[in-house]
Formats: sequence, structure tokens, C-alpha cells
Amino acid sequence: MKRILECFSIFDRGLTVSEIAARTDMPRSTAHRWCLSLREIGFLDQDHAREEYRLGMNLFQLGNIVLSSMDLHKEARPIVESLTQAAQDGVHLCVFDGIRMVFVSHSAGGRSGRNNQTTVMEASPCYCTSVGKAALAFQSDAVIQRTIDMGLQAYTRNTLTDPDKLRAELREIRERGYSVDNGEMEPHVRCVGAPIRNASGSVIAAISVSSTFKRLPDERLKRIAPLVIKHADALSIQLGFRLTAARV
Repeated sequence: MKRILECFSIFDRGLTVSEIAARTDMPRSTAHRWCLSLREIGFLDQDHAREEYRLGMNLFQLGNIVLSSMDLHKEARPIVESLTQAAQDGVHLCVFDGIRMVFVSHSAGGRSGRNNQTTVMEASPCYCTSVGKAALAFQSDAVIQRTIDMGLQAYTRNTLTDPDKLRAELREIRERGYSVDNGEMEPHVRCVGAPIRNASGSVIAAISVSSTFKRLPDERLKRIAPLVIKHADALSIQLGFRLTAARV
């Protein structure tokens, strides 16, 4: 994939499959299959009139996400550490890429202490994790529908695979301001997450406290949730969001 995308430049904005195959030393059939796959995910657009491919808008969106992630990671470390210390459990910070949640930073809490690190290449679904649902709940109906259309795979018996039940939970998250993962991605893991907004008020990320059902029963979860919201709001403020502004 990388070899194909690197074929394009300011001077070579449109290329045919034959030109791409020649520049990558791929068989034409292989280059064609890769181009179709990249078009499907929006990394390439196709000009049928000229039989040429060009870079797609999704790459521009991902570039903005990368920039956001860099700012987020820089601003987030003290807040991640503060929440880890306050909750005495693991903390995850993730960016929403339009489809999945991409890890920016996580820390191990409790007796293991703080251990921040970047794990940008790791990603998780946005419909069955607390960070994912915290971000997805504040997206447009079109983005939520796209997530549903891509399929709600069951990772555990608790995963929400019914679109109507997922939509109902997302509405509840918007009302209370935080999300809960009840063993929906990993059966023994329980998490509580809250959304992070950029300067324009859009939810671009989320932060969560990750624990177990034994360590995070309902009573403790209700005490932890306001802490997660508080730290998410603090990071949103650092990114330029004004809490007095109208939330979308």
C-alpha cells in the first residue's frame, strides 16, 4: 500500500494502473487490486474519464488526525498521569479516526505504577469499548450509521450487536456524559470513558479508566465517572475548547 501511495506527488497527481505498476514493479493485476482496495477505503479516488487514480480525501483527514494526535499526546501526559493517580487503575487515551479508536497513550495504574507510552499503531472498534462509545456517541448520524453498516462483530457475549440497542446506549451516553464498557471487547474488563473535544467543539478523542469487574463495581464506577469527565474536560480546555460553549 505504501509503495502505491508514494507514487503520487505534486507533479504526478494522476496515474493509471499501468503507470503505478511500472513504478512499483508490481504485476498490473496486483496493482489493479491494490488500487481498488485503496479506493474502497477512500485513500484513492478514480477519474473514470481518464482512467487515472489520484490521492483520496481520507488521506487528508488522516493527516489532520495525525496532527491532532501529536498535539493531544503532548498536552495529555500530565492529565493521563493525574487520572491514573486519582483512579489507581489503567488509563487509555485514544483518537477517533472516523472508524476506529487509535491509541495515543496509556498508563498502568494501581501497584504497577505509571507507565506512559505511545501505541499509535494499535486500534480498537468504536462500538464496543468505553473510549469508542464515548467518541461515537457525539458523532453525526451518518458516522454512526456507517459504523453499523460495517458490521457489529460480537467479541464477547456482552457486545452490542443490535443497531437499535447501540443507538439507545449512545443516546444515554450523550445524556450522562460518560460511557461504560461492560466486558464488550474483553470479557473480564470494565471501563468508563468520556469524550475529548477540540477547539471547535468536535469530539476527536476519548479517555478512559480501565479495570476489572471486581475492582470496578457499580458503586465505585459512579465515583470514578466524574473523575474521568473532569480530566476529559481539562484536556478539552487545553485543546482550546470552551466548556461554556454549546456542545454538539
